[in-house]
Amino acid sequence: MARTVAVLKDGTRMSDHISLGVIGRAIPVEAVRRVLHETGREGVRSRDLPAHVVVYYAIAMSLFMQVSCREVLRCLLEGASWLAGKGEAVKISTRGGISRARERVGSEPLEALHDEVVRPVAIRCGERETRGAWYRRWRVVSLDGSTLDVADTKENDAEFGRPGSKSGHSAFPQIRFVSLVENGTHVLFGTRMSGCGASEAALAPDVINSLDGNMICLADRGFFSYSLWLQAASRQAALAWRVKTNMLLPCIKRLDDGSYLSEIYPTPKDRRNKNAAIAVRVIEYTIGGLSDNETLYRLITTVLDPQEAPAVELAGLYHERWEIETAFDEFKTHLRGANIILRSKRPDLVRQEFFGLLMAHFAIRGIMHEAALTADLDPDRLSFTHTLRVLRRKIQTTRIPISPSAHEANS
Repeated sequence: MARTVAVLKDGTRMSDHISLGVIGRAIPVEAVRRVLHETGREGVRSRDLPAHVVVYYAIAMSLFMQVSCREVLRCLLEGASWLAGKGEAVKISTRGGISRARERVGSEPLEALHDEVVRPVAIRCGERETRGAWYRRWRVVSLDGSTLDVADTKENDAEFGRPGSKSGHSAFPQIRFVSLVENGTHVLFGTRMSGCGASEAALAPDVINSLDGNMICLADRGFFSYSLWLQAASRQAALAWRVKTNMLLPCIKRLDDGSYLSEIYPTPKDRRNKNAAIAVRVIEYTIGGLSDNETLYRLITTVLDPQEAPAVELAGLYHERWEIETAFDEFKTHLRGANIILRSKRPDLVRQEFFGLLMAHFAIRGIMHEAALTADLDPDRLSFTHTLRVLRRKIQTTRIPISPSAHEANS
C-alpha cells in the first residue's frame, strides 16, 4: 500500500508538528509523578537524575537504540525543557549514574504507567471517525504474541531463559509477550510479558482483562480454550476466534447465512452430561491459494444472530487479524531496530526498557492517529518509519516550552 504524507487543514505537514512534545502529550508528567508516588518511587534520586526524568529516559531509549546511554539522555534533556522542575537543573549523568538511577526507579512505575495511559485511541463521535478501526458497532482488536531478544547476561539467562535451536540453544535470552492491538491504529495495549518458557496461552488471561463491550476480538486457534473463551466473553466483548478443524462442534441449527449454532464444553464428561454449555456460532470457509490446495478455516463467535454479523463479513474481518503482525514489525524492527537486542543487562531493567518501548510506540502511533483523523485518512496510509525518522531528528533540534499542565505539576 502506498504511504501518504499527511497534510493538516492549516496546510502544514504532520512532520512540522512532531517533537518530543509527542511523548509529553501521550505520557503526561502528571501521570508519571502520580505512579511514582503510588509505587513509592517519587523521591528516588541518583545525584542529578530525578525519578520522573528516569521514566522519560526509559521511554526515550527506545527512540535511540543505537546510541550510547549518555547520548540518549543528552537528546532527551536538550529536546524537553519541561522535564526540569521549577528551580531544578538536570545534568548529564555518567553511565554508572544513569544505571543506578534506573535501578532505583525499577520497572514497577513503568508497568503501572503503561497500564494507565496505553489504551485504544480510535474515535467515533459525530462526523469524526477513525477510518478502518470499526466493524459495525465494534472497535476491532486482535490478540497475539511474540518474542524479543535481550542482552546475553547470566542474570537475564536465569530469569528469562533461551529458546532451543538446532545447535542446542539460541544466542540470546528471550522474553515472550502477548498484546491486544487496535487494528485500525496499531496501538498495542494490555500487554503482559514473561520469560520465553511461558506460553502465549498462559499470558493471555491477564491481557484479556483489557477487553470491553465495545470491542470485537479476533484471535488465532492457538489461543482457544474453554476457560479463556469464558473469561473473554465475560468482558462483554464480541469474539471471533479461529479453532482447530478437528474440534467437536456438532450442528444444532443451520442458519440462513451458512453458519450454524453449536455448543462448547469444558471437558468431554461435561459434554456427555450437558453441563456448563456455552452457545457459539460456527463459520466454516475455505481459501484457495496459487496451487490446488485449499485451507479450511473454522471460526466460532459469540455473535449468534447473523443479522448482527453475517458469516461472509466475519470471515473477511478475521483476516484483519494480521494487522497485529504489522504492529509487531513496527515495534520490533523499525522502533527497536533490526538485529538489535534490548540493552538492559538485568531482568528488572529489561522489564523497564520493555514497557518504555511500548510507550514510545504508543506515542508515535498517537500522533499518527491525530494526523490521520485531521486529514481524514486511514492511519494505515501513513508511514511509521517516516514518522519515527522525523521524531528522532526533531528531538535533537527542538526545545519544548513548559506546558501549563507540566508547569502546574512542577510548582
